[in-house]
Amino acid sequence: MNTRAYAAMTAGADLVPYQFDRRELGAHDVALDIAYSGICHSDIHQAREEWGDALFPMVPGHEIAGTVTKVGSAVTKFKVGDLIGVGVFVDSCRLCENCKAGLEQYCLDGMTGTYNSYERDGTTLAMGGYSNYFVVNEDYAVHIPSNLPLQGVAPLLCAGITLYSPIKHWNVGPGKKVAVMGLGGLGHMGVKFAVAMGADVTVLSHSPHKQADALAMGAHHFISTQDEAVFAAHEKKFDVILNTISAEIDINQYLSLLKLNGTLVVIGLPGKPYALQVGALLGARRSMGGSMIGGIAELQEMLDFCGKHNIVSDVEVIKPDYINAAYKRTVASDVKYRFVIDTSAL
Repeated sequence: MNTRAYAAMTAGADLVPYQFDRRELGAHDVALDIAYSGICHSDIHQAREEWGDALFPMVPGHEIAGTVTKVGSAVTKFKVGDLIGVGVFVDSCRLCENCKAGLEQYCLDGMTGTYNSYERDGTTLAMGGYSNYFVVNEDYAVHIPSNLPLQGVAPLLCAGITLYSPIKHWNVGPGKKVAVMGLGGLGHMGVKFAVAMGADVTVLSHSPHKQADALAMGAHHFISTQDEAVFAAHEKKFDVILNTISAEIDINQYLSLLKLNGTLVVIGLPGKPYALQVGALLGARRSMGGSMIGGIAELQEMLDFCGKHNIVSDVEVIKPDYINAAYKRTVASDVKYRFVIDTSAL
């Protein structure tokens, strides 16, 4: 199927209109018309080859929401007309212990990224969601609850699951004091989920002007970290800290905020390694952990949870010809809180 898209033709170049052919529909594949595709900051890193080993031409996008238009002969999970979501990966080995445990994102053979990767045949370049049409194996797509607006759902396929998974893994819920570091595309989802789980939620932000938004999203407390005195004032206060910050920070200051046996979960990817003072861990049997998206079963669980609690991302919907401007604004943190492309305009 001829597919219309926006692509980066070379590293760092502006994205431009581009056409290519999607693969033929296989027996276990579903085809979908994409309605909305979220802009993740990782799209920008990849298109600018800031993480290395990028493949061009590149059609970014791994926050995909749309409608099923065709199903393969052996498909049982979807039917034409279903609302469907596709996230960060579109395949995995399916045989390793992690895949069999529903943790395909940690596939020992490496998951197949939705874009900037080769599909399992080793020759087909995977093209992402900044496009009008998509084909995916039914096992790597999820159902979207019908009561949720698709534009707000799209970022859930990456930003949403990136926060939902650690919140579930570290048992965030009633009686837990949780801090979310940063109120951006990731952080605002952490606030919404942690509040819905019943935790006492605090936002730690370097931007005091975000306090009103944080409280409107359900956060119970807001702490401006511009004043470093707050770290001493709130020492040993939190059970779990969700770190969505990608900027360089003194991680030891935040570790000091953890209670005995508390955990700081690294979610944002910093540009440089942390200078960790081990004493910050030893003094209260603290832990640092990390988390990366979620498996397909957990992705579906998250969307069902969102449907039940009416949770979506706060978005600014744009036309495809605004993508390059949106990239600049995303880097400048000038978005509340996620750009979403109206791909029907393609």
